[in-house]
Amino acid sequence: MSPLTETVLFVFSLVALGYLAGLTGYLKPASGEGISEFAINVAMPLLLLQTMVKSDFHGVAPWSLWGAYFTAFAITWAAGHLVTTRIFGRDARAGVVGGVSSAYSNVVLLGAPFILGIFGQDGFEVLSLLVSIHLPVTMAASIILFEMFGRGGNEPVHPLRVIQSFLRRLFVNPLIIGILVGLAWRITGAPLPDLVMRLVDALAATAGPVALFAMGLSLRRFGISGNVLPALALSALKLFLMPGLVLSLVWLFGLPPLTAKVAVLVAALPSGINTYLIAVQFNTGQALASNQMTIATASAVVTTAFWLTVVVHIFG
Repeated sequence: MSPLTETVLFVFSLVALGYLAGLTGYLKPASGEGISEFAINVAMPLLLLQTMVKSDFHGVAPWSLWGAYFTAFAITWAAGHLVTTRIFGRDARAGVVGGVSSAYSNVVLLGAPFILGIFGQDGFEVLSLLVSIHLPVTMAASIILFEMFGRGGNEPVHPLRVIQSFLRRLFVNPLIIGILVGLAWRITGAPLPDLVMRLVDALAATAGPVALFAMGLSLRRFGISGNVLPALALSALKLFLMPGLVLSLVWLFGLPPLTAKVAVLVAALPSGINTYLIAVQFNTGQALASNQMTIATASAVVTTAFWLTVVVHIFG
């Protein structure tokens, strides 16, 4: 077994262990919520802070990276919206859920440990640049679309309400706080005190395995409950169209090999729990989002290995 294949299997085995812990009742559902909160609110923010303080981001072209990734993101979102509304006959609000399910990658619970395991700290530096934009872009899009469709489509969009909601949610997000604090400390040029660095390093080291295990518990909680055909279609968009578009664009833009590989693999990741939360916010498509997330995550064991083989072949 090659080291890359072993890493892919290791990552998804931790997800499977979390799922089995929930399936067998070894851990209660409430445990999954607590573990997820620790991963998202403590471990991951500290991992991002650590990266912002220590990294030099050499060889990374952020504007080209963001341009390639989010162009593919927008195209895939539009495709998911059209598939949901035109092919499966759902309304515009469910179309928003279909769009975000097709384009939104699980960059935190799955992406961070996956990229760290495959490409190490250098790869995570590239991922952190995507995370810093991925969260605000998705947050802004969901708020705007909720203003347009979530209130019934009869009320006009209020720009001030959109901006207030965006800023309020942005600056209380622990991941964004971790990035901003890390950047602020980096600007000072001062090293973190030894005790603080030891605490940050210790907690940040738990981020990967804890996040993967928590994700498995989450999948057990949501499961599959109808809407299988639409979920399969949206999963195909997420796992094949999105990474295929990113691959074409990073090659066209001439991104450095490591940056290109990370971008394609992040695009190939399945959707995360935020897609379900957006469906809850819209009060429609909850089963669709849940099923798509579960099906795509199970399928990603194979599809991420496929895309990893492709990018290694193309970019070395």
